[in-house]
Amino acid sequence: MSGRQSFLNQAAPENYVAGLGRGATGFTTRSDLGPARSGPSEDQIKDALAKRAAQLGAAPPTAYGATEKKEENDEDDDRFQDPENEVGLFANGAYDRDDDEADRIYQEVDEKMEKRRKHRSIWFIIFPGLNEQITDLNPFSSSREAREAEDRRRHEAENPKIQQQFADLKRSLASVSDEDWANLPEVGDLTGKNRRTKQNLRQRFYAVPDSVIAGARDSTQFDTNVQDDGAPNGSGADNADGTLTNFADIGAARDKVLQVRLDQAAQGSGTDSTVGTATNIDPKGYLTSLSKSEISSGQAEVGDINRVRALLESVIKTNPKHAPGWIAAARLEEVAGKMGKARQLLTQGIEMCPNSEDIFLEAIRMSREQIHNAKVIAADAIKRNPNSVRLWEAAMELESDPASKKRVVRKALDIMPKSVALWKLAVNLEASEADARLLLARATEEIPLSEDLWLALARLETPENAQKVLNKARQALPKNHKIWIQAARLQEQLGINDRVAMLMKRAVQSLARESAMLKREEWIAEAEQCEEEGAVLTCGAIIRETLGYGLDEDDDRKEIFIEDAKASIAKGRYETARAILATSLRIFVTSKKTWSQAADLERNYGTQDSERTVLQKAVEAVPQAEGLWLRLARLSGDLNDARRVLALAFNQNPNSENIYLQAIALESSHHEIAKARELLATARQDAGTDRVWIKSVAFERVQQNLTAALDLVTQALQLYPKAPKLWMQKGQIYESLSKLPQAREAYATGTRACPSSIPLWLLASRLEERIGVVVKARSVLDRARLACPKNPQLWTESVRVERRANNLAQAKVLMAKALQECPTSGLLWSESIWHLEPRTHRKPRSLEAIKKVDNDPILFVTVARVFWGERRLEKAASWFEKAILLDADLGDTWGWYVRFLNQHGTSEKRGDVVGKCVLSEPRHGEVWAAVAKEPGNAEKGVEDILGIVVGMLES
Repeated sequence: MSGRQSFLNQAAPENYVAGLGRGATGFTTRSDLGPARSGPSEDQIKDALAKRAAQLGAAPPTAYGATEKKEENDEDDDRFQDPENEVGLFANGAYDRDDDEADRIYQEVDEKMEKRRKHRSIWFIIFPGLNEQITDLNPFSSSREAREAEDRRRHEAENPKIQQQFADLKRSLASVSDEDWANLPEVGDLTGKNRRTKQNLRQRFYAVPDSVIAGARDSTQFDTNVQDDGAPNGSGADNADGTLTNFADIGAARDKVLQVRLDQAAQGSGTDSTVGTATNIDPKGYLTSLSKSEISSGQAEVGDINRVRALLESVIKTNPKHAPGWIAAARLEEVAGKMGKARQLLTQGIEMCPNSEDIFLEAIRMSREQIHNAKVIAADAIKRNPNSVRLWEAAMELESDPASKKRVVRKALDIMPKSVALWKLAVNLEASEADARLLLARATEEIPLSEDLWLALARLETPENAQKVLNKARQALPKNHKIWIQAARLQEQLGINDRVAMLMKRAVQSLARESAMLKREEWIAEAEQCEEEGAVLTCGAIIRETLGYGLDEDDDRKEIFIEDAKASIAKGRYETARAILATSLRIFVTSKKTWSQAADLERNYGTQDSERTVLQKAVEAVPQAEGLWLRLARLSGDLNDARRVLALAFNQNPNSENIYLQAIALESSHHEIAKARELLATARQDAGTDRVWIKSVAFERVQQNLTAALDLVTQALQLYPKAPKLWMQKGQIYESLSKLPQAREAYATGTRACPSSIPLWLLASRLEERIGVVVKARSVLDRARLACPKNPQLWTESVRVERRANNLAQAKVLMAKALQECPTSGLLWSESIWHLEPRTHRKPRSLEAIKKVDNDPILFVTVARVFWGERRLEKAASWFEKAILLDADLGDTWGWYVRFLNQHGTSEKRGDVVGKCVLSEPRHGEVWAAVAKEPGNAEKGVEDILGIVVGMLES
């Protein structure tokens, strides 16, 4: 047996590289080299060379390390070594005989040339003139050694070594102390910093391509039409590959996407589902969900129908007892226009599923055009399923005359006398009330536990018989609350109002005894239902008896009742809300909040008389409620009546600031100037608050008595130097007197005394801008932002200053900083959208703003204006109404809405909005507040101010 190993177990040849033929390169690892070891030393190399020369019978060559001492001036630097001298990499190479012979020949030549050079040097020393003669004849025959030394010296002078260049600095390092060495700074990570900077610079942000938007629009569409090569209109562009890009469709898709997103954002956070992502599947009836439709080009293709047909055939073959499969197959043929095959499939399905109501109903529906066949199918269906109410109803609908319908229903009642649905059908078919009454009497005997039949019979009976019917119903259904409510409504209908409350009290006791009481929320819903049907007394009785059911005294019942009233008001059930508040006031007689809520209800949805009645009861119950006294005084019919109310209020609340100011406003509105001024003087003595002084100054300004107003504000500032409104009034008085330097000083002093007053900073900035010193206005706003950081009004004013100075670039820079500091400000977003964005970018920016800002009326108004500009009038009106619902106290919103209605609304709608604005009495808003606080508009009402605001708003 051979001891030779197999091919795969043999050692690889020397210098073998795997895969070299296919372009692989070899490499070695530590395992290939083995443990590290040092190579042969220089002495070992010399010994080896000498031994080899001895074997050859020659002297050791000096080129391979023979002992020959080099002269000191022959120290060549490594840079001047002969490149052909075999050192370094080839020093330890393996030499053969040819190499040795060549080396020996070169060595002999070098030695011979060296001897000739030395011999010539001796003659030059003996005969010095010979050197000059030879040099004259041959200038290149100078000494080789001198020439090489000169070249070396010149090269070292021109290219000094690094150690020579820094020799002086290295010598100076000897004087550096240890402390200086310790204080040397650390080297920063400049490489990582530069790398991160470059990565940040390489980042790019791209907008979503139009093709993506168009694809999202068409993703759910199924279109099989073949389009022509040409463009359908002039809104396309040919691409390089022959396709067509319709820019009009892309723009429409973008607008549609933005509109949907705006609608989703406007719905608030109450919805959790995402539009377009919900999937509702009926696992039982999905096969029967095919609707009847006409086949058309673009809706389906023959191939699609064939694929669905094959699928449904597999379904009915796999499970022939499954009726929905047969129905789906028949509907598919109906869609394809093959009615004969559809009826044939239903016939087969009836044979396979004779007890299925659905398949019989489907067969009846498809055979309605042939009424005789439909009746035959109905008769067969009833024969096989005699207890199916739906089949009896279908059979009744096939009859044309009422008598036949009655005959079918009565046959059904003979088979199923306990079916409530059939009794209702029979009653509805009767033309006379007497016959219907007889049928209902029979029905209640057959089905005494049906509340609907009892209630229907009670409605048809006379009041006396209705009471008897309801008494029988209560005995049959002691746990049914609807019977009790119907009995109470019957008493209200008869005009016996006292028995309504008594019946509801008995109802609550009886239901509680039977453990059949509803929850209080369900009782409120029943009361709202009674109000909707006109039973107001029954509604009130239900609320009185059940409002506090299930609530303990530890619960915050007052707040719960107020929330219930608000919920009913939101549904438009004002009588229910009145009953809730009245019941709450019986428990919490001294609740100011509840009385105020009741008065608000009457003011918004009642009459002035009803509001006055509520307020009179309120001030009797809570005489210390100043607000209720003031509201009652405003409702007084004449001046004397109002004075009497205020006198009573003052007796209950002596030295009250609010009552003083209301009395002053009353006298001023009736042009009793002297009386008002006298009351103001008394108020400053008895209740000398800063608000009284402010009203005094405002009163004199309205009367155009600026000198007296300036004197009053000066006195007030000595008492209240921290009141910002006084400083504002002082500056405005100086502006009215055209004393701008004094006004500037007043504002400057005021901002130092009240640095947190935003209106004071704004007045100071606008004064500088009005004078023409825009730089000073910027400086004022910069100081204001330092004193009041993260304030949207100050940032908005800074942007407007730059915009009014036609410096849009700086305005955009400031707006970017402002949105970083105040990202949820609707005022800033509105300013950016409407004044710093082009028209085409306003809607996308509006969507971005709505995502970041939660329910801001100013932003809603801006979105409405965007839709208004696009002639989307219904959307604009809805956004205006949303803004009003968010904050009815914002007067600018009412102004924009009325301006919109002036152009695109009706006179009735405009009048309705103006009336609601008058009831709301808005007090805030940039333009509204400026108009309302103007001294010349002090005596104007809400409607007059609204008209001025509409004229002042920007287009």
